[in-house]
Amino acid sequence: MKSVAPIQPHWLSKSLAGVVAGGLLSFAFVGLIVWFGPDGLNGTLTNSELLWKTQFNMWIIAPVWLVILSLTFLFKTGKQAWGYLLLASAVCFAMQVVFRSML
Repeated sequence: MKSVAPIQPHWLSKSLAGVVAGGLLSFAFVGLIVWFGPDGLNGTLTNSELLWKTQFNMWIIAPVWLVILSLTFLFKTGKQAWGYLLLASAVCFAMQVVFRSML
């Protein structure tokens, strides 16, 4: 008889890591794209282009967040998920600070 593997004990911590730390990472990642993507925030845009860009950046956060949340379950433990996601968030936010100081 084949034994069935029990539900992994780390699902709650992985889920919370994906929601909280993944949310931070998605905001940081989209922030990098906003600041340093085409035209940046300091570019000369018409009102309609600015509106389009603002809406796009606002709505792209959710799909990025969901991809990160989905990939969170590939980590072995919840502790590892929290560590890597928070580290990636810190790196993205630090890149924003460094790159903005260069402008």
